[in-house]
Amino acid sequence: MAGMAQAAQATIGDSEFDRDTAVTLRAPGVYDTELSAGWTIISAVNGGYLLATLGRALADALPHPDPFTVSAYYLTASQAGPATIRTETVRTGRTLSTGQASLYQTDADGNEVERIRVLASYGDLDVLPDDVRTTATPPGLPPAEHCFGAQDAPDQRPIEGSSAIADRLWLKIDPATLGWALGAPSGKGEMRAWFGLADGRDADPLSLLLAVDALPPTAFELGLKGWVPTVELTVHIRCRPAPGPLRVAITTRNLAGGFLEEDAEVWDSADRLVAQSRQLARARLS
Repeated sequence: MAGMAQAAQATIGDSEFDRDTAVTLRAPGVYDTELSAGWTIISAVNGGYLLATLGRALADALPHPDPFTVSAYYLTASQAGPATIRTETVRTGRTLSTGQASLYQTDADGNEVERIRVLASYGDLDVLPDDVRTTATPPGLPPAEHCFGAQDAPDQRPIEGSSAIADRLWLKIDPATLGWALGAPSGKGEMRAWFGLADGRDADPLSLLLAVDALPPTAFELGLKGWVPTVELTVHIRCRPAPGPLRVAITTRNLAGGFLEEDAEVWDSADRLVAQSRQLARARLS
């Protein structure tokens, strides 16, 4: 598809994303992982990257391979470095299995701190029926070559600090949702973009967990600045994505009491709605 050009073409299972979300089984249900600084924003690790890492551990621990629905509660900000994931199988059935997982890190005082807790149901996307009945339509994005990426951003950033995750992603944002970057936010609470991984790796169910949380926050288009930390995020994976770039559309309809929701849709190159999500996030109002 136009505009999707990378210097190298990584493959599923052999890419930076796969290496940085890798988990190692230490004991039954217990996994070690190393959270990469390459997926940070400010000093915290991106929530979608974290979700994909826990999702990989659950894919190993449960008898079914693919996440169908994943709900995560972000308890404390994760930092780059070693972490432990503890999983538990809650129920197994013929078509679905359910498990939970928590990610822990050690703080400066040597205490183990829970960073994120997940409850998820897994199945097999390849055995789902082909029957689709939907009124949803793909977002109307301009061609990728008419959209803008991080390399086109002005020097002034809405978020001060590390934006290392931008180097891991191929993002081309719809100019209609880029008013915030020019000091003129639309006030509509919308964000739309072409999405892929910078090394050209095609999407799979685990990378969809990243995609729903990888765009700039809709709060920017509402005229707010700064970090918008996730409180809770639920993702539904609807089918295995076709090769090629994704289109992601996120909307916020209500900001109240310092919290906002973000509803995301992810569409693949075959015009299929492959993932949906809703998250509650905290907004800095001043």
